[in-house]
Amino acid sequence: MRPLEGIRVLDFTHVLAGPFCTRLLADMGADVIKVNSASRVQINAPAGPYFTMWNRNKRTVSLDMNHEKAREIAGQLAELADVVIDNFSMGVLDRWGIGFDTVCQVNEQVIYVQMSGMGSGGPWSNFVTYAPTIHALAGLTYTTGMPGRENIGLGYSYNDHQAGLHAAVSVLSAIEARRHSGKGQRIDISQFEVAVNLLGPTFMHFFRNGQATEPAGNDLQYDRIAPHGCYRCRDSEIDGKSKEEWIAIACFDDAQWSSLCRVMENPDWSAGPKLAGTEMRYANRQFLDEQISNWTLRCDSRTLMDSLQQAGVPAGVVQDGRNLMENDPQLNEVRFIRKIDEQHPRMEETFADKLPIEFEATPCEQYRRARILGEDNESVLSDWLGLDSERVAQGEDEGYLR
Repeated sequence: MRPLEGIRVLDFTHVLAGPFCTRLLADMGADVIKVNSASRVQINAPAGPYFTMWNRNKRTVSLDMNHEKAREIAGQLAELADVVIDNFSMGVLDRWGIGFDTVCQVNEQVIYVQMSGMGSGGPWSNFVTYAPTIHALAGLTYTTGMPGRENIGLGYSYNDHQAGLHAAVSVLSAIEARRHSGKGQRIDISQFEVAVNLLGPTFMHFFRNGQATEPAGNDLQYDRIAPHGCYRCRDSEIDGKSKEEWIAIACFDDAQWSSLCRVMENPDWSAGPKLAGTEMRYANRQFLDEQISNWTLRCDSRTLMDSLQQAGVPAGVVQDGRNLMENDPQLNEVRFIRKIDEQHPRMEETFADKLPIEFEATPCEQYRRARILGEDNESVLSDWLGLDSERVAQGEDEGYLR
C-alpha cells in the first residue's frame, strides 16, 4: 500500500507546474483524476509527449466546462474530493461555480490549491505566466546569466518544478492539519514568489553589502572559490561525429586543491605564491582556469572524473540526455528509467523516470501510462458518482463529456 492510498485529488492543472505536483501525489498512491477536454488541448494534448510525461499514474475524465451539465458533474466530484487543485489564472473555478467558497459549504474537509503565476493579490495577480516570464520577473534569468549576456538565464522550466514541489508539500501539510482540525482550507501559491524565494543569497548580499548580484556564469559570488567551473576535455565520437566533452571541477579548500595538483602530476604553474591559498587562487582564477583547461583538453572526461573523485576532488562530467539514459551507471543501477508495461494507444512504447524517493515500508513502484482524453470517463464517474455506462455514454453523445 502506497502512502497516499485513499486520497482523492481532482486535478484541473495543465502544462507542467500543476501536473508535476499531482504526478508526485499519484506516484505516492493518490487517486488523481485529471480533468481535460477536447477544447483545451494545445500543449496539454493527451497524445503528446508533454502530457505523457507529466500525467502518468492518473485517471482522466473529459469535461467540457462550457456546458452547464459538465460544471454540475465537476461540482459533484469536488464535493467528494480531498484535494482540488488548479493552476489557471485567478478566479476560473469560481466562475464555473465550483470554487472553494461554494464547495466547502458541502465538503468542509476539502483542500483547494490555487497555484497561479502571481497569487491572489497585488497588481499583477491577473498576469498570464509561463516559466520564461516567471524566471525573468523573479530575477532568475538575470542572476544565472553570463557576464555581458544577462538575457541567457535558465533554458529549462526550473521554476515550474519548484512550484510543483511547493504545491505537493502544501497538500501534505494541509492533510496533516486536517487530521487535527477536521477541516480543509484554501491554499494560495504564487509561482512568482516561489522563484523569488530561490534568490535568498542575493538579498543578503544586497542588505549586507549594498551590492546587487551580477550575472557571473560559473563563478561563485558569495564564496571565493577557485577552481570552480566547467572545462573542456578531449572530444569523443558518437555515430561517426565529433562531440564536445566537458567536466565540472570545484575545489573548496586547500586539501582538494592539493589532490587536484597530484592528479595533474604537480605541474610547475601550480606551485608558488600565485596560487597559494583560496584567496590567491580566487584572485588569479582566470589564469587558473586557462591552465586547467589546457590540461583537461588532453583527457577523457569520464576517466578524468573517476580519477578526480578517487582523489577526493569534486568533479562530474557534463552529461546530455543520451548519457543519462544510456551510459550513466548510477541511474542504471537504480533502474531510474522504467519501461511502462501497458503500451500507449497512440505513442506505443513509453517510459517513466522513477519517483526519486524510496519508501521502505510503503514502496511506490507502480507506473501506469498517461491516459488519453476521456479514457476513464466511465470508471471515474462510476467510482466517484455511481453513474452507469448509459449515463456516461449519453454525456459523451451530448458533448459535455468530451
